[in-house]
Amino acid sequence: MASDLLSIGRSGAQAARIALDVTAQNIANASSEGYVRRSARMAEVASSGGFGRIGDVSLSGVRLDAVVRNADLFRQAEVRRTGADAARAAAEVAGLENTEAAVEQSGVYDAMVKFEGSLQQLVGDPTSDSLRASVIEDARTLVGTFNIAANALDSVGTGLRFEAQDGVNQVNILASQLSQVNLRLARAADASSDQTALLDQRDSLLQQLSNYTDVTTTIAVDNTVTVQVGGTGGETLVQGGTATALAMTTGTDGTISFSVGGTAVSLVGGSLAGKSQALTKLAAVRANLDDIADGVIDTVNTAQGNGRNLGGGTGQPMFSGNSAATMALVLTSGAGIATAPAGALANSRDPGNLNALRAALDGEDPTGKLDALLFDISGTVAGRKVTRDALQTIANTASVSLQAQAGVDLDQEAVNLVRYQQAFQASGKVMQTAKDIFETLLAIR
Repeated sequence: MASDLLSIGRSGAQAARIALDVTAQNIANASSEGYVRRSARMAEVASSGGFGRIGDVSLSGVRLDAVVRNADLFRQAEVRRTGADAARAAAEVAGLENTEAAVEQSGVYDAMVKFEGSLQQLVGDPTSDSLRASVIEDARTLVGTFNIAANALDSVGTGLRFEAQDGVNQVNILASQLSQVNLRLARAADASSDQTALLDQRDSLLQQLSNYTDVTTTIAVDNTVTVQVGGTGGETLVQGGTATALAMTTGTDGTISFSVGGTAVSLVGGSLAGKSQALTKLAAVRANLDDIADGVIDTVNTAQGNGRNLGGGTGQPMFSGNSAATMALVLTSGAGIATAPAGALANSRDPGNLNALRAALDGEDPTGKLDALLFDISGTVAGRKVTRDALQTIANTASVSLQAQAGVDLDQEAVNLVRYQQAFQASGKVMQTAKDIFETLLAIR
């Protein structure tokens, strides 16, 4: 019996020491990124039979069954999914805000209003040199603001594509690292410390991947993971020890597309998808701005050609180009503004052609189109912000849920320290009792 007490006490002390080690490991890694809380799972040492013992009674102590990672695959998948949605929305909003600022801060709307106002003032005195000079200067300002808006939009697009390419590079680095982890996991012994650390690394890499793209995972029996991107039925990015490269292609309109191993894929989550959506909207805004600029150029130049300038000659084009970026002022003298109708003499005060120009501009309505463009951008930004905030709240909730289950609670670990310390001391007391019994038996003569 004393022998049994000694072995039971010894097994209990060993189990308590292991549990203390696990608790200490949790406390030490409470702030480690990607660390999943461990717990020691114990199992009774089963034995039966023997001299003087009832056959169905097991009194042989305890053993370590496994060191368990408190990871929940479903909660981890939810964190990745909701996090990818939130990252997509945040990246899209950031790109849209820069697009909005590029157009608004250029002052193109105000410049268009001022240019039309100067044309209206010229109607009152078509031969006034100062009023004609004012029209030319306002036209110069208008051209400058269109150019500024176009250049700013180009800068926004360049920045988004640079960030997207960097994201693609990061995805490929993470995918390569994940394939190496898969190889090591396939060789790791079950429940070993090496396997546990590799599982933490695997899950951390998957979490990092979800910041850039949507991630669909399949966990094999040996804990290796297969990763697909592009939603259900998407392309395989990682399988076993093989990682397939993600690539980005830029279209003629500045939008981007992605492929995995040469096969086109539509990313549905992560910052890469958000930047792609922002670039698509940017391309639409740029196309609208170019159409407005082209409309102004054609309308003004057509009216100029139909009238007579201050010297009685046929009006010449005021602008050149066919887009916001290529728009330029080519009429540098106010005397060249064709305010009079065809057939009028020099220094005519007849504003017939100027009125026709203003009527044509009213029909083209560049001011209204610019206002609608700005309203569309601001409305889109406002709507996407609501979506972003909602998705971020959902992602935070999922993260908190996972942290509560897999994170380290220092208060709980402090309780465990006391608990396992007491268990260790109690097991020592059992061994001391076994020793006393042995000494008592040896003292009997």
